[in-house]
Parts: sequence; structure tokens; C-alpha cells
Amino acid sequence: MGDGGAVDDPADVPGRVEIGEMSPAMRSALLEVLIHGELPRAEIARRLHLSRASLTRITRALVDAGLLAEGETRLMAQTGRPSELLSLRADARHFLGVKLTGDTLYAVVTDLAATIVASTERPLRSREVADVVAEIAETSRAFATEFPGLTSIGIAIAGRVSRARDAAVVERSAFLDWTDVPLGALVREETGLPCVVENDVQALTATEHWFGAGAGIDDMALVTVGVGIGCGLVVNGRPVEGAHSRAGQLSHLIVDEGGPPCGLGHRGCVSSLLVNGSIVAAYGRPDVDYAGVVAAARGGDVRASRVFADAGRALGVMIATVANLVDPRKIVLTGDGIAVVELAGDALRSAVDERLDEDAAPVDLDVRTWDFSEWARAGAGLAIRALLA
Repeated sequence: MGDGGAVDDPADVPGRVEIGEMSPAMRSALLEVLIHGELPRAEIARRLHLSRASLTRITRALVDAGLLAEGETRLMAQTGRPSELLSLRADARHFLGVKLTGDTLYAVVTDLAATIVASTERPLRSREVADVVAEIAETSRAFATEFPGLTSIGIAIAGRVSRARDAAVVERSAFLDWTDVPLGALVREETGLPCVVENDVQALTATEHWFGAGAGIDDMALVTVGVGIGCGLVVNGRPVEGAHSRAGQLSHLIVDEGGPPCGLGHRGCVSSLLVNGSIVAAYGRPDVDYAGVVAAARGGDVRASRVFADAGRALGVMIATVANLVDPRKIVLTGDGIAVVELAGDALRSAVDERLDEDAAPVDLDVRTWDFSEWARAGAGLAIRALLA
């Protein structure tokens, strides 16, 4: 299990509970099945250091709450005794996930396993806080006709988010031109639903850790490439936030001191070579956007291929730096600029090999396809984690 450890035997377990009312032991049992899939009762008891009697009481309450389902009986190899299999009732709860960009609201509904069951996108009427909150509320009400009783809302947003007790404040979001917006409280007031807000990369990292490429892994990293560069870390089963919630800031790591300047004046940093806008600027052809540079490189354009090779080297240096620093079991690579792997894979791998410490383990790089609904799913995953972790 990603977040947890030994738990005490509960003295009493109610027959019917909501997720927010669970004891730590009940949450831990549900998490084992949520993250690892169908498991025998005896195996869950072993992992949580619970007696069989205590585990039976806990799982009975979870079954009665409609969160777990009982299945067939399997013989346990360790003891030779039969043990009943328990599986997740993923459709028992639904969550709204939202991703906000500077001009669009992406939204999904997921089940308890963070599987998308419905999605939509709509242009923002404006970037005014009140208008955005109203659109989130409208989206919630629209989905509620098909999924009554949505459990909670999770919002992923590019920018810096601080979290105090029962509050989430968007300290800064350049795309929306927001400063110190108490978005979580505003959405909760407008919808009546619990709401959690997080930086989009951190939300995606947490969701991949429980529900994606990192499921069952205690040490992983996630790197996103595209309009911006992001890095999220999970160490010893827990997302790394840092003392000021700003861990993973690698977009200005210097790759080539003679390279082009970024918007902050740094020469040859990752941002100046790898983000979509930098790739367009380096190609330097009027009226050609990022998709156009990708198409040119795929068509054999030498200039476009050279630009992507530089981007691939920058990404390789960043990946090797992450691997040297935290020794993850896996590095997940994704984002709307993922074409760099296709177009500059050789340059990327050469840079990784060059910069990786000689004693480091080989990098397990898991490249994921991408669309914007994944950001919204990360919001829903965030809501699930906030409820259960």
C-alpha cells in the first residue's frame, strides 16, 4: 500500500459508513483493494497486521457500505486455508475532476478507481474568478443528472497552490492571471460539495501513483513536457511536496550554457529548449505553430529535426538528473509535447546515458500517450486521494 503501515485493531466498526466517516483501519483495507486489485481477506489482514476477526468486521462494514464486493474463495498458499476474495465496487462512488487552462474548462466524472465514465469541455466565459466558479458549478449540476450524489470535486490547475486547514488557495496562476484565490472554498460554497485544489503536475503524479503507471510502486517520478515543464516525485510511498510545496522545480536546469535564453534570461536551460513555445521559436518560421514543427520534423525537415534533437537532449539531461537525485523505480513521461520522444528518441537516450551516474540503476522510462482529459482525471484522482489518504 502506498500510504499506510500497521494499524490497530478497531474496537467497533459500524455497519454502514460513508468514506469520510471511516476509521483508519477501514481506509487502509479499502486502499489495499483500490490500489492492488482483488485480494483475499487473509492477504489484506497480513498486510495490515490485523487479526482475521478484526479484518472480517472491517470488510463486512465495507461490503455493507457498497464499497467492496465478496467473490470466490481461494486457498492461501502460506496456510492452505481458504480465504474469500474481495474486489472494489468502483461504481459505488463518483467524483468530478476539473482541469482549468487559460481559456477552457475540461471536466470528467470518474468512478472510485479513477476510471473516466463521462467527460466534457467548455470554453471559459472569462477568467474572472466568479465566472469560473459558476462554470464549475454548472458543470457539476449537469453531471449530477446522470450521476446523482457526486462525492467530491478535485481541481487541477497550473500554478502555485497552498493548502491550509480545510482550504486551498491558488497563490498564483499565470494562465488565468489569478493571485491568492481561495478556489476550494468558493467552489465548495457554490456546489455544496467538498473540493480539493492542487497544482496540475502534483495532482497527475498522485493519480498516476495510485491509479496509473505507478500503482504499487513506492518510488517514482513523473515528468510532463509541453506548454510548460513539470516534475512530480513520490518517495517511500508519499508524494514529495517540499517545505514550501514547491518540490520538482527543474524547468530552469542548465543544459547548455551557450544555448538560447528563456523568458527569465537563463541561457540554455530546459525551458529554453524543450517547451513547445521554445521549439517554435527555435524553428523560426513565420506562421508555423508547434503542430507545424512536429509535422515538418516527421516529414524530414532538417531544421525541425535539429530543433527536436536539442529538445530531446534537454529532456534527457532532466531525466538523468531526476534519476540521480531520487533513484526512482520508474519515471513516467507524458504531456502535450510528448512528440519529442518520437522525434528525438536517440538524442534523449544519449543524454540520459551521458549524464546518468555510473552507479545509478538503469532508467525505467514509461512513456504515456496524452490528451487533456488526463489532467481532469488527475483532479478526480486528487479528490479520491484526499478522501482516503
